[in-house]
Amino acid sequence: MKALLLKETLSKVIYTDVSIASPPEGWSQIELMYSALNHRDVWITRGLYPGIKTPCILGSDGCGLMDGKRVLLNPGVGWGIREEYPSIVYTILGMPTHGTFAQRVNVPDDNIFFAPRHLSDEEVAALPLCGLTAYRALISKCKTTENDKVLISGIGGGVALVAFQFAIALGCQVYVTSGSDDKIETAISMGAKGGVNYTISDWGKELKRISGGVDVLIDGAAGEGFPHLIECCRAGARIAIYGGTAGRINNLKPQILFWKQLTIHGTSMGSDNEFSDMLSFVESHSIHPVVDEVIPLSEGWKGFEKMESGKQFGKIVFDNNA
Repeated sequence: MKALLLKETLSKVIYTDVSIASPPEGWSQIELMYSALNHRDVWITRGLYPGIKTPCILGSDGCGLMDGKRVLLNPGVGWGIREEYPSIVYTILGMPTHGTFAQRVNVPDDNIFFAPRHLSDEEVAALPLCGLTAYRALISKCKTTENDKVLISGIGGGVALVAFQFAIALGCQVYVTSGSDDKIETAISMGAKGGVNYTISDWGKELKRISGGVDVLIDGAAGEGFPHLIECCRAGARIAIYGGTAGRINNLKPQILFWKQLTIHGTSMGSDNEFSDMLSFVESHSIHPVVDEVIPLSEGWKGFEKMESGKQFGKIVFDNNA
């Protein structure tokens, strides 16, 4: 079969012929139609991810066919029985096991779900990893309700956009940040109350001014800008950090945390139950994940380059049979 293969870190994925073993007991082989790119895939190619094993087919998200029926895949394998955190054997599809950037993939039977009927094939592929991460951060961890003001940083990324859509569906007032005025304007057209470009001076003060303070903060960047986000939080606010693309957090005054009684949740992916709950939420609210572009799998390296440039608004999806 054809696949995007990462032969070694610090190199590009290559489109080539790859053989995969027959699925073991309790697993099935899925014929894939579409897959979607995540920052996880980019970090692995850079060697910035724990326990990297190569060569490997990357990719955690996929839409495919099983017995002629359209399915999507829960990328988290072996979460375990505790909702609070995953088991020590937990892995994510697409390294160390072969993933979805291929024409076929082996997946545990318990990780296969019927695709929501209202979604296109491309939207189905775009949903799983970002949808699960966003659901756990916004709803399971931060207990967000319609009475909350919500701040989503880095709008345009997959998790940020789905968290934004979930918050809008809940009836929240939502504010966003981005380094692009165009992305902010697009978010406003989708229902955001406002947004601030974090490349301008005093952007934190402007964000606090337009929002009046927020009850929930969903952040996937951390880094030098995080203290400015914290300053926008009201007393008792809940914060979820699901990524660290901007690096270490410096210059954060601890006093603001305990004076305001803030709660910070670290979160990544989610449990099997949360995946099922996320699908139900998407179906009940008729949510459509945002697809930025569909790229032939044979030209998959273009998707990696676009994600590294940060120019996408929504998910970069691969056509696995093109």
